[in-house]
Amino acid sequence: MTYPKRMLVENLAWSDEINTRDPAYFRRLASNQQPNVLWIGCSDSRVPEAITRAMPGEVFVHRNIANLVADNDESLSSVLEYAVTVLQVEHVIVCGHHCCGGVQAALRPPAPELPNVNRRIGGIRRLSALHSAELRELPSFEARADRLAELNVLAQVQALQAMPLIQRAQRPVQIHGWIFSMHEGRLKTLTGAPCTADYDTTAEAAAG
Repeated sequence: MTYPKRMLVENLAWSDEINTRDPAYFRRLASNQQPNVLWIGCSDSRVPEAITRAMPGEVFVHRNIANLVADNDESLSSVLEYAVTVLQVEHVIVCGHHCCGGVQAALRPPAPELPNVNRRIGGIRRLSALHSAELRELPSFEARADRLAELNVLAQVQALQAMPLIQRAQRPVQIHGWIFSMHEGRLKTLTGAPCTADYDTTAEAAAG
């Protein structure tokens, strides 16, 4: 059995289980969505919003390489606009993760075979340069990458807070920065603001 076929079989089992537990569940789900949260996460297959046990209809989702926020990213902008203006979510969560391939790539020389990824993570490279002194103090490449993933989340939170759409939202929107520890399976709240002088997420991010 191919993996896509297995996914279809698992879907049947999942829907049957839900129907047995709550026969009206899918009728309610089809009638409307009223999520309270917009989740901006990484495309990494290991970090779905399901790590919070969220059910369908509870979380509006946008995912991209390295959970980046940029004014000129039309996909993100349209999701954010709909979430804030139409769905009127109260919370936006930027969720990054340790062991992030996009962040690790930003600490390495650009890969010629990945031009779109290189453009996308240009802002993370600049963020790394701004925090080079702190990152150099860490004992390993993995530790530097994990710390840069945290700084990247904080930078995206800062970018969101500065967006006019967020500032003029009809319902005040709370922005949260989270990091997922791959080794522990735990989410951690991040606070503070990284030094982002001369850091611009817009220059390359539209390529994602």
